[in-house]
Amino acid sequence: MLKRLAKCIREYKLPTILTLIFIVGEAIIECLIPFITANMVNQIQSGAEIGVILRTGLLLAVMAILSLSCGGIAGYTCAKASSGFAKNLRADLFRKIQTYSFENIDKFSSSSLVTRLTTDVSNVQMAYMMIIRTAIRAPLMFTFSIIMAYRMGGKLATSFVIIIPVLVCGLLLISRKAMPAFRSVFRKYDRLNESIEENVRAMRVVKGFSREDYEKEKFGTAAEEIRKDFTRAERIVALNTPLMQICLNFNMVFVLFVGSRIIVSTGGEALGVGQISGMLTYGMQILMSLMMVSMIYVMLTMSAESMRRIYAVLTEEPTLHNPASPLTEVPDGSVDFENVSFKYSAEADAFALSDINLHIRSGMTVGILGGTGSSKSTLVQLIPRLYDVTEGAVKVGGNDVRSYDIEALREAVAMVLQKNQLFSGTIKDNLRWGNENATDGEIEEACKLAQADEFVRSFPDGYDSWIEQGGTNVSGGQKQRLCIARALIKKPKILILDDSTSAVDTKTDALIRAGFARYIPETTKIIIAQRVSSVQDADLILVLDGGRISAAGTHEELMKTSPIYREVYESQTNGGNENE
Repeated sequence: MLKRLAKCIREYKLPTILTLIFIVGEAIIECLIPFITANMVNQIQSGAEIGVILRTGLLLAVMAILSLSCGGIAGYTCAKASSGFAKNLRADLFRKIQTYSFENIDKFSSSSLVTRLTTDVSNVQMAYMMIIRTAIRAPLMFTFSIIMAYRMGGKLATSFVIIIPVLVCGLLLISRKAMPAFRSVFRKYDRLNESIEENVRAMRVVKGFSREDYEKEKFGTAAEEIRKDFTRAERIVALNTPLMQICLNFNMVFVLFVGSRIIVSTGGEALGVGQISGMLTYGMQILMSLMMVSMIYVMLTMSAESMRRIYAVLTEEPTLHNPASPLTEVPDGSVDFENVSFKYSAEADAFALSDINLHIRSGMTVGILGGTGSSKSTLVQLIPRLYDVTEGAVKVGGNDVRSYDIEALREAVAMVLQKNQLFSGTIKDNLRWGNENATDGEIEEACKLAQADEFVRSFPDGYDSWIEQGGTNVSGGQKQRLCIARALIKKPKILILDDSTSAVDTKTDALIRAGFARYIPETTKIIIAQRVSSVQDADLILVLDGGRISAAGTHEELMKTSPIYREVYESQTNGGNENE
């Protein structure tokens, strides 16, 4: 895991190395300063000349400036290295998610992925910053201070034999008690983000049903659980301070009491005032180093869970892969389903699709009808290989879709999904998702074909009008027509409309279909619809029931042979959807 995460350092290796070098320099200088200061105190006590004192003072000033400079530079390079590492890590995560199939995405909830890209990356960034700075500085300071303390104080340094084990055991105990609470927080962060995401996306539904109080309560419950865990953990971690103070005061009393007795009993021969002063400083440095180590331990333990969550995303293998020598050209828009069965996961008990056999010639218009849960959308999602079949084969242009380069296959297929999605930007920006090099003329032609040109021109800025995130400033029907236009700009060999005209009236729906017949006769058109009128003129109509093709044929044929189709048709033409 650490090896994989370390790959994200990349171009920030130099700032990382420089941080380590300057941290070592800072630690060495800081440990030498108390030693030189103690000697100067002893020299003053012995009546040294003013010149000697000034030279020692000048040396201390230079060393202080060098220490400050090393610390400042280390802080700069550390910030650059850690923020760069986080940038690369976040970019790697995002790029990895882009390679996921729908099956991979189904494994991780969107709220969990958001948490991993934000909170978890921030935790790992903080851990990396502490590793290359504090985690190096603290052990060095501890080691150097111990060495200098024994060299300067001799037996007086035995106080550390008492307080260091006490402090280490106490800090480890505190950290171990706090860790379970910290670990549970991240799972609860997922639930909190999920609550926020659902609420924001479904704001119109929330307000439509006056469920604001319920959503507030749900959010408050999730936030309260996180608060309780953090409070419990922080309450335990807060014991670090009194433990530190006890050890610090014990060291101070021990050094002053024992040191004073040694000075008095030996007349200052065995120990001087400077050594006592230095011992107090080294004691502070040792204890502060241990305190920093405990903080590092807590932070690394917290971030370890974040590392595991990030590592899971980075090492998740996409379930869809390109073959060794993929085909890069789709000959035509013909589609064949040969003994196809499909289920969403290997653990699933039931198949979503079973025994599908179907042949669609290039340029045909195919309609698909079926009740809710009949797997209409699942069927068409197999064509651009958003999922792979469990059994059988789906062929496009006479070749198994698994033999194509995935990007080349999807370039030949345009889908307008049930949940139409527009992005913040101008209308032109959104339409050029279909073809980033599309000319203004091609954009206008596609909009005319999708019956969108008229309402777009009615906007003050026309095609340069701004679309809010999610297309919240256009109606459902306008959004659907813009999404159809975006798909048409792609000039696909296969066009799939997944209930994509449900928000437009029957007249506009008919005009869109008539435009398809005139302007894209060679494109295979697959239309999923709830209205019979949307597919009535199709070359082939499929009736799906329970994941199987219940009937197939033209409108006239199905009226004679399919009770399901005839029932839907009669219910809609006798005052149902057609008159709404």
